[in-house]
Amino acid sequence: MLNKASSITAEDIKRSVDELFDEQVKFLQELVRFPSIRGNEKEVQNFMAKAMGELNLSVDRWTINIDDIRSHKGFSPVTVSYENTTNVVGTYEPKNPPKGKSLILNGHVDVVPTGDEKRWRFGPFNPIIEDGWMYGRGAGDMKAGVSANVFALKALQKLGVMPAARLHLESVVEEESTGNGALACLVRGYTADAGIIPEPLEPKLMRAQTGPIWIRVEVDGAPGHASGDFGSGADAIHNAIELIQSLDVLEERWNARKKDYPPFDRHPHPINFNVGRIEGGEWASSMSAGCWFEVRIAVYPGQDIEKACHEFEEYINEQASKNPFFREHPPRIIYTGFMAEGYLLENADEQEKILANSHLDVWKNTLEENLFAATTDARFTGLYGNCPTLVYGPFCKNPHGFDECVDLDSVRKVTQVIALFIAEWCGLEDVAK
Repeated sequence: MLNKASSITAEDIKRSVDELFDEQVKFLQELVRFPSIRGNEKEVQNFMAKAMGELNLSVDRWTINIDDIRSHKGFSPVTVSYENTTNVVGTYEPKNPPKGKSLILNGHVDVVPTGDEKRWRFGPFNPIIEDGWMYGRGAGDMKAGVSANVFALKALQKLGVMPAARLHLESVVEEESTGNGALACLVRGYTADAGIIPEPLEPKLMRAQTGPIWIRVEVDGAPGHASGDFGSGADAIHNAIELIQSLDVLEERWNARKKDYPPFDRHPHPINFNVGRIEGGEWASSMSAGCWFEVRIAVYPGQDIEKACHEFEEYINEQASKNPFFREHPPRIIYTGFMAEGYLLENADEQEKILANSHLDVWKNTLEENLFAATTDARFTGLYGNCPTLVYGPFCKNPHGFDECVDLDSVRKVTQVIALFIAEWCGLEDVAK
């Protein structure tokens, strides 16, 4: 009997991806049509569970239980209900004794809010293709990568082969807010000898990432008439803005330390503070009685999170002490989401070599590296699961912005690279088509 697995070539694998690519594009369009913002991921996860079943994977679906993950070092604070927050993992177990090494293919299906939908050219969940780019919220970040994971396996299955080692296909939520979805997979026991996450950071190897922290700062005020003629009040909005403006100094102070945290010493501005939300006041003609703002800060790989938070708190209190009202009514600090360590890819020489060779085969150029001034779910398997995790994905424009879009040809090529990586890292075994 002919052993298909031993006769499959790289050209066979790439051709199989190409033959399925029209189907993959339609699959990606279906993914984008799901408005899977936080708390609304149930239907897209149903879709993913069905796709995993069609690959003959053993499907595990569960609702994330905060109590299961709360004590883990990688846990991030939660301020929303997880009642409908589900993960889906499909597992392929080889029919024969494993010949290769195990692998995780991870992707997230949650997306960030759209903003004013009228400012999108085609609408955020209407996946129109123009000039080779697919538009839509999540098209790049990162449903294209999710499709690449699925269709890399599907291309192998079409050839009558599958991995010769255990493979977990993870579809997670909460990546955009806490990472608790990927953490829940790890705590549930899903780990491997290597991981791949096709985030849209260009077809380059992500060498390192910073770790974001979400913080809410609450400011009190003393309401008074806007004229100022009836005694002095204290405007919470004005005082909050003073604190926001002062954050530029702390941000630059932290960036000046990049020389102590290679490889981010090569990044022009790795630490970014972003005030993403602000709310306050009750009446246009009254000084505001309260205001809060939410800020995203970041830490380097290896930087102590607890110390970073303490330094931030001390800085806010120092700035507040300059305002007489704050001396009696100090601002309050609450942690509302991400509490993430930075991640540096290490001890992955073999994995990197296979990725580089696969990339060269497809793209005909040398694999480059990049540094990411934000985070991915790679930190969980990489830091806590003894599973070096490679981040490598397609070209994307405007992630988190209006008219987010992904370059479809790069999606095709990334899918080919992942399929080649599976074949080399896991090995292949014969299966019925």
